[in-house]
Order: sequence, then structure tokens, then C-alpha cells
Amino acid sequence: MGGGAERKGRRAAASRRCGSSSSEEEEEERAGGAPEDVPRGHFVVYVGANRRRFVLPIAFLDRPDFRRLLRQAEEEFGFKHRMGLTIPCDELAFRSLLLLA
Repeated sequence: MGGGAERKGRRAAASRRCGSSSSEEEEEERAGGAPEDVPRGHFVVYVGANRRRFVLPIAFLDRPDFRRLLRQAEEEFGFKHRMGLTIPCDELAFRSLLLLA
């Protein structure tokens, strides 16, 4: 018991030793768990040149405009990278999309 937590701790420690500059939230997401500040039924995306972090309800996955952004993200970045789910969209444009919800 506790093996998963031990592996997660070892991965985080190894990442820090290798000079990783990622945040704890991104580290947890890569390890397969959600960060503690993400409520159940929500997910995290990073948007814009500054990779601003947004916590969104999973209902967004049903919205056609958001699905288009996900397809663009897949084309531009793929989904197998170590940067979290990154949306290729200007932050201001993304915020306006949120207001339409």
C-alpha cells in the first residue's frame, strides 16, 4: 500500500534534481492526478503566450467552440507533451469564449 504515492514522490524528487522548472500543479497533472485546487468535475487548460491557467467545468467539453480549440491544440501541440493541456488561443479571445457560456 502507498506504492503510488511513493512513486509520485520519487518522480517529483527526480524532476527537481534534474532542474525541472515546472510548477507543482503541472507535475501532478503529468503524474496522472489532478491538482488539489481543481474541484471534482473540472479540468485545467493553459492559454496564450503566457500559459495562463484556467480551471473549467467538464461541461465545456460539450461545447462546439471549445471542441474546435481542442482540435487546434491537438494539431499544434499533440496531446503527448509535458506542458499540460495547452490551448492555442489568445487569452483575451479565450476569456470572451468563457463569457458566452
